[in-house]
Amino acid sequence: MSVYTALSAEQIGQFIQGYGKTVQTITPIQNGIENSNWFITDDCNAVWVLTLFEELDATDAGNLADLLDGIAQHGLPVATPLINAQGQRLSVLADKPAQLAPCLVGQHPMQPTLGQCAAMGEGLARLHLAIQSVVLDKPNAHGQAWWQHTASTLKPSMDADDQILLEGLFAQFAVIQMQVGALPRGLIHGDLFRDNTLFDSDVLTGILDFSECCVDDYLLDIAITLNDFCSAWPSVSLDQAKKNAFIAGYQQVRELTTDEKKALPVYLAMAAGRFWLSRLQVAERNVSEGRVSEHVLQKDPNEMREMVRDRLYNNEPHARWE
Repeated sequence: MSVYTALSAEQIGQFIQGYGKTVQTITPIQNGIENSNWFITDDCNAVWVLTLFEELDATDAGNLADLLDGIAQHGLPVATPLINAQGQRLSVLADKPAQLAPCLVGQHPMQPTLGQCAAMGEGLARLHLAIQSVVLDKPNAHGQAWWQHTASTLKPSMDADDQILLEGLFAQFAVIQMQVGALPRGLIHGDLFRDNTLFDSDVLTGILDFSECCVDDYLLDIAITLNDFCSAWPSVSLDQAKKNAFIAGYQQVRELTTDEKKALPVYLAMAAGRFWLSRLQVAERNVSEGRVSEHVLQKDPNEMREMVRDRLYNNEPHARWE
């Protein structure tokens, strides 16, 4: 949720008028690495989020709006885009797809409590069940084919230790895939970090940013979210009590299969590896395209590299997940 495309106050004002609203204040959002976002306060002091899609085309962004509408019908806390004067949830701004959605209440849980970890596990399981009712066949743009291609592109610029770490990660992932075979899969969020959730105390009040939503293993989604919620920040090591609370919350709604429990430790490493590679790739792109605005957030690739190392070497590969 950074700002990559500069918009004038006049452009934003005209856009907001298409929803029958008048702008009072505009605040750029410096968070995330995919889209451009702003907080908009209107003349009634209501707060909205304007999203300009930097990567998705109109078709994919339109599917995303329909997805949010479908999820909301299951009672999950998502921000369904507003309908504009033309009767559509998706608009065009600066020749890119754009939407306006409510700003949900709550705070990002930067140091999650045990209760928040349990609530997030339960919320993710509810999301996995609810999203099954949505018809959207979207492959994972950052899935295994992307991992392999991106790794081969980035490895020449890595030092020897990082190359060995990456090769070890892929090797362990290949072994566990052969051992467990196909795992349960469907639509997943794909990017459910702490800053894509909102909480009021231990109550989950918002699930944000579905731009990475795609079809993949549910276990990958679990691993991505568990890694971020259950690390002992600022250390990247797993907090075992938080991990157990998260898994217990998830299994209140959807029981993990035996194969999922066996594969989870390696999936935790692979999930960290996916974001290690994407952060390296984004860093290179920001340099090559001169994306250095004060409103552009660049997340640290080394954080994910150290998480890969922790998950591969500091955790029992066949730990039991009760």
